[in-house]
Amino acid sequence: MGDMTNSDFYTKNQRNDSNHEGGFGCSLMELRSLMELRGTEAVVKIQEDYGGTEGLCQRLKTSPTEGLAGLATDLDKRKEVFGRNLIPPKKPKTFLQLVWEALQDVTLIILEIAALISLGLSFYQPPGEGNTDACGDAKAGAEDEGESEAGWIEGAAILLSVVCVVLVTAFNDWSKEKQFRGLQSRIEQEQKFQVVRGGQVIQLPVADILVGDIAQIKYGDLLPADGVLIQGNDLKIDESSLTGESDHVRKAADKDPMLLSGTHVMEGSGRMVVTAVGVNSQSGIIFTLLGAGGEEEEKKEKKGQALEDGHPLPGKMQDGNMENNQTKVKKQDGAAAMEMQPLKSAEGGETEEKEKKKTSVSKKEKSVLQGKLTKLAVQIGKAGLVMSAITVIILVLYFAIDTFVRQKRPWLTECTPIYIQYFVKFFIIGVTVLVVAVPEGLPLAVTISLAYSVKKMMKDNNLVRHLDACETMGNATAICSDKTGTLTTNRMTAVQVYVADVHYKTIPEPTSLPSKTLDILVNAISLNSAYTTKILPADKEGGLPKQVGNKTECGLLGLVLDLKRDYQTIRNQIPEEKLYKVYTFNSVRKSMSTVIKLPDGSFRMYSKGASEIILKKCSRILSEVGEPRVFRPRDRDEMVKKVIEPMACDGLRTICVGYRDFPKDPEPNWEDENNILTDLTAICVVGIEDPVRPEVPDAIQKCQRAGITVRMVTGDNINTARAIAIKCGIIHPGEDFLCIDGKEFNRRIRNEKGEVEQERIDKVWPKLRVLARSSPTDKHTLVKGIIDSTLVDQRQVVAVTGDGTNDGPALKKADVGFAMGIAGTDVAKEASDIILTDDNFSSIVKAVMWGRNVYDSISKFLQFQLTVNVVAVIVAFTGACITQDSPLKAVQMLWVNLIMDTFASLALATEPPTESLLMRKPYGRNKPLISSTMTKNILGHGVYQLVIIFSLLFVGEQIFDIDSGRNAPLHSPPSEHYTIIFNTFVMMQLFNEINARKIHGERNVFDGIFRNPIFCSIVVGTFAIQIVIVQFGGKPFSCSPLDLEKWMWCVFLGMGELVWGQVISTIPNSKLRFLRGAGQLTQKDEMPEEEMNEDQEEIDHAERELRRGQILWFRGLNRIQTQIEVVNTFKSGTAFQGALRRQSSTTSQNQDSAKNPGLRVQPTK
Repeated sequence: MGDMTNSDFYTKNQRNDSNHEGGFGCSLMELRSLMELRGTEAVVKIQEDYGGTEGLCQRLKTSPTEGLAGLATDLDKRKEVFGRNLIPPKKPKTFLQLVWEALQDVTLIILEIAALISLGLSFYQPPGEGNTDACGDAKAGAEDEGESEAGWIEGAAILLSVVCVVLVTAFNDWSKEKQFRGLQSRIEQEQKFQVVRGGQVIQLPVADILVGDIAQIKYGDLLPADGVLIQGNDLKIDESSLTGESDHVRKAADKDPMLLSGTHVMEGSGRMVVTAVGVNSQSGIIFTLLGAGGEEEEKKEKKGQALEDGHPLPGKMQDGNMENNQTKVKKQDGAAAMEMQPLKSAEGGETEEKEKKKTSVSKKEKSVLQGKLTKLAVQIGKAGLVMSAITVIILVLYFAIDTFVRQKRPWLTECTPIYIQYFVKFFIIGVTVLVVAVPEGLPLAVTISLAYSVKKMMKDNNLVRHLDACETMGNATAICSDKTGTLTTNRMTAVQVYVADVHYKTIPEPTSLPSKTLDILVNAISLNSAYTTKILPADKEGGLPKQVGNKTECGLLGLVLDLKRDYQTIRNQIPEEKLYKVYTFNSVRKSMSTVIKLPDGSFRMYSKGASEIILKKCSRILSEVGEPRVFRPRDRDEMVKKVIEPMACDGLRTICVGYRDFPKDPEPNWEDENNILTDLTAICVVGIEDPVRPEVPDAIQKCQRAGITVRMVTGDNINTARAIAIKCGIIHPGEDFLCIDGKEFNRRIRNEKGEVEQERIDKVWPKLRVLARSSPTDKHTLVKGIIDSTLVDQRQVVAVTGDGTNDGPALKKADVGFAMGIAGTDVAKEASDIILTDDNFSSIVKAVMWGRNVYDSISKFLQFQLTVNVVAVIVAFTGACITQDSPLKAVQMLWVNLIMDTFASLALATEPPTESLLMRKPYGRNKPLISSTMTKNILGHGVYQLVIIFSLLFVGEQIFDIDSGRNAPLHSPPSEHYTIIFNTFVMMQLFNEINARKIHGERNVFDGIFRNPIFCSIVVGTFAIQIVIVQFGGKPFSCSPLDLEKWMWCVFLGMGELVWGQVISTIPNSKLRFLRGAGQLTQKDEMPEEEMNEDQEEIDHAERELRRGQILWFRGLNRIQTQIEVVNTFKSGTAFQGALRRQSSTTSQNQDSAKNPGLRVQPTK
């Protein structure tokens, strides 16, 4: 594929070169080769060949300030000449391929072979017709009314049912794939980019960006195409996805203007002219070489990977990167993980080995649930295999002993086919036992449930990027949420201001301020903010004005408008190109500064940022007459007490604005930031309000009820954070909790050498509720600390929300990362598992509900499936041993399998979630799949069904006064007796399906049944098909039609399930002690596998046991130490007070953790 597409390009390009590209001043190939240059040689080339960036823009017929005109003809021509900005996706698997994959199932293959043998033998007529009686009763009944002609029916029916199963599986896979693609395209449409067209800044979908577009790039963007920087402020790019170099690369129009697609803007802003899109961009070229179109989304996931394979990188770095991508891939749905494989080929030896190990893990979905289920399915399958083997052996032995030993018949050659037919029949019975025992429906149920949930979650504003995230969310025990935009509305408004020595609680009239101060203030705010930040008139009458760009800056610009001034006129006087130097905002500086050249040649720098940061750098402040006066540290402390803390306690964010003048010569060294950003003059402090979203307190209360701890991690100052946390209900006054800032957090968790220690984190996180002024690394440290903690017996499952570029590591580390759909940067979205399309915390609660619902749906299905499995296997097994024939025939078993597996998984997996899901604590990662209630239900219903079926099997003929169907010879017509057994069996399953809707021992199983139309239609549909099968199934289904009375009995026995269900739920679980173990049995050796799925670095099981031993040992030692100390203390008397004091401080940290050898003194003893 790669070569083809490449040659296509070349032929196209040749054609284009000849007429010089429909009138553009440079060809596709010229631009492609231009983009391969870097640094100074690129600057020189642009200068020489094109006459600088202006010349390049002219040749591409675009304007550096106005952008493309946006005429349809021009745009189409550009598409034709330079291509579109998309990489053609890989073709989806066709339905036939999926059918072929479904056929690979081992049990199905065994069945097919058995069916074929059975078919072949039924057509084989043995010679020597006369000698039939010599073969004993083996042959009897076979010739009845030409029934032997119907011998082929069973084989054919089995084949047909196999076809059914395969088609259903394939169809499910196909619809899943289709949904997945829908999801991908939805994610792609979400990604838009700011482009200037016709002088207007507009948001364009990435696919519509064309060569010649002027794109505005800012902090947090993922560049959608290759381009040349026209103008940039302090721009730094992370090119590791292309080059593998982790250092950020500084870009400037005069030093290194080349910007490449797929790289991340880590700080700064600027404008670029797009020079290559789609398959012609640097990453596109590499894709084409690899022939990996890949889906767009995967393409992004893989970009790093693909490129590394393209250029072999320096040793270590490459491994680091690989790790990174692997983890990404692991999260991707299976499909993507598979597509990763071809990319390995270009890799060298040593990494290849590592790779193999890793990919084997990445193929597995990381989902905990899927791990547990696969495990369970394997265990059940093994049991089934043993049962079916025993069945076959018993049948064969019984037949052989009966025929050859008891009746002492010789083995005659002409009888061989008949004997073989018997053996084949036994074999088929064995296989059917196996088929019923193996729950193929389990993985299917998970898939259906997840796919259904993902589809529905879209409506709840959750765009799920990785299927398993949805289910992990149900187990979440902690949520670390941002404040701005998630818990708050992200609509900043300036409400208080301290200016000219007065603290105004409302925005003052412009007349009350000194005019000098007012001018400086308005200039400082208008110029020292991103020019992309604007306040636009409201969309509809009476609405609020629309805030575009950085919301904090919008709040400040709003202040300018409130002071009856217009920021746009000031910006028009000094356009962005005239700004002399810009220090953009980043998480290290926590401030932004802009330098302008004044008319007299001197410089003025405006700064704004977090108040405590800027005030530390101020040595003067504007007085009430607008003149600078000295501002000493003690004035600053007073200001903090009198102005900043009161503002913060009202939940306001405080921003300080200042300025500094520089002489024109000697011109200051602008690179020496430390000396530039000092000695400022403060102008004012603004208090900006960001109101809490009205629905958040309720959502947080729901989380706390559901056993999920909500922690707020924010960059704001601690008082603001605490005020907002109280408003949200994250903390309640009077509770025992921690609110600390990043500095204090780091002081507590790091040892003398400055390394983070898990033990220290363990002392902090359980009580931590608010972490203020935190850096992105603090966030990552906290998340990692909580996840790795062994304080609690359940490993914590942490969800994190993030929107900034720097949140990437924390989002990746968390079990579930939520990115903000509106405010979030592309980098954050890339690293996340779920995108909140409305940026709202209450959508996270919906995600928890859906996640728990997935888990419950699976449990419901399991409860149903296992009951059927247990009963069917026991019936087939005992029936075969006692009557030499399974009461449930192969085809019937397959039909039962079909209802159980496919239809039931559809019906039970699509139950809509209810609020009651949020009333219980999370399950935790190592809770067994099968709770004691479920075990009780499975065993209870199993007993009922077995009693009914065996009664029917052994005394059914007397009850209904019909011929017995037991010990029927080969190929005999179907008996009513066995039909009743089959029918009753199916009826019991149908009514048990209704029982299975509740797994926590609820009484009302019909509760909300009509909210799930799929369930109702499936139950009714199954019933209808069952009627058809019994009345008209005839020979293939081994059914003979029943009259109404018998039908009523079957249905009545089935409905008994509902009554029995009530009886079972009356028995309290506590009476059934032995069930506790039953549920656990299947999950004894669960953990190691999950740990593998978790992170390859996790300790293995044995080590864990060891550790548990160590902890007990430590505890023992501690107790002894404590007792010794108590004795000593009593001896010395005086030290007792000290010990007590020490004890109270340690117990408050953690009662019984072995990691804290603190004193536990019980003075009462």
